[in-house]
Amino acid sequence: MSEKIISIETLQPLDLFGVNDQNLDLVRKSFPKLKIISRDNNVKAIGEEAELMLFEQKFNLLLLHLEKFGKLTPADIHQILDAQWEPAEEDATPQSGVLLHGKNGMLIRARTINQVSLVKSVGENDLVFAIGPAGTGKTYTAVALAVRALKNKEIQRIILTRPAVEAGENLGFLPGDLKEKLDPYLQPLYDALKDMLPPQKLLSYIEDGTIEIAPLAFMRGRTLNNAFAILDEAQNTTPNQLKMFLTRMGTAAKFIVTGDITQIDLPKQQTSGLVHSQKILNGIPGIGFVYLDHRDIIRHKLVIKVIEAYEKEAK
Repeated sequence: MSEKIISIETLQPLDLFGVNDQNLDLVRKSFPKLKIISRDNNVKAIGEEAELMLFEQKFNLLLLHLEKFGKLTPADIHQILDAQWEPAEEDATPQSGVLLHGKNGMLIRARTINQVSLVKSVGENDLVFAIGPAGTGKTYTAVALAVRALKNKEIQRIILTRPAVEAGENLGFLPGDLKEKLDPYLQPLYDALKDMLPPQKLLSYIEDGTIEIAPLAFMRGRTLNNAFAILDEAQNTTPNQLKMFLTRMGTAAKFIVTGDITQIDLPKQQTSGLVHSQKILNGIPGIGFVYLDHRDIIRHKLVIKVIEAYEKEAK
């Protein structure tokens, strides 16, 4: 006998199982050879391996349907669990690029060719540089990969960090203590996580240190084992700062470095660590470089025109 555990922590149990577990009972009737148990944020199935494989495939299709449409009716369950039913191509996880199930029915996926390349590169390398302009999803995709790795128990914690370079503003004149000054600067990282984890789960992870969001200076002297670490806004690191971060990599760790080399906020005489890294690290086995461009921008359509205008002026 074997068992399979599927996490449902990003979903509301009532939406999935139905009133008085009527949806779950339908699933149990479809798999009479399995013992299916719901406990906390997991569904456990116990039985023969072949039956478990079919159960996992079908149950994941139920999750995808609920994420996409926001509801799961008995009719939906009968259709999906029918042996003759095949998922539409857009619903099939490998084709759709789905990375994880976010909160409130949101599917977090790689949405462009270069984002898919980023996902593939992270699968093949322990250190990946994702370089591209604003709005290309490099940070968002990186955070999604980190959350997926945490859910799959591939790593034990997530480290998100940024260099505390003042982009035309003076943090020193902001009110409050250091945390209050820096939290707004780190807000984009919080925003990405809020799309991917329920509020209470995210708060719990931050409180117990499973997820840490901190300025780059806080990384000095540490060794990050069993961690998925993301350095965002890396164009604003110096070569020594970037070297310091990269040498924090411990055993069973994944590192992603993201940045936009067209928006460097360092003093003009200071070399960007991200620019420098392309010259000395490119081509080393185990290190990947992925470049995103205006075709990957998924914000407002005017963002593309703004970036193209600035690129034209720079040339």
